[in-house]
Amino acid sequence: MKNSKLALIALLNSLGIVVYVALVVLVIQTAGKTFGTMNDLIGPIAFLLLFVLSAAITGSLALGRPVILFLDNRKVEAIKMFLCTIGWLFLITVVVFVVKILQ
Repeated sequence: MKNSKLALIALLNSLGIVVYVALVVLVIQTAGKTFGTMNDLIGPIAFLLLFVLSAAITGSLALGRPVILFLDNRKVEAIKMFLCTIGWLFLITVVVFVVKILQ
């Protein structure tokens, strides 16, 4: 796989993570209005389940294809894709923080 295609797939995976995180933030911000206060056992269980689900989804977006490439004995491509994904996530994170600082 060419480096440019690899970087593009890594960017798309990173953008998928950003979109998913934005959706989770939206759910969390509106949870109080939607569900009311959760003073019982269900509230913490729901929050932890959302946390575990988020870890699984973001983990699969960041590691899914690199693991498949690695198991397909394309180890250099797998490492490059993983590092590209992390690099894109880092750049996106920096941009989000800069935008927040400039507000």
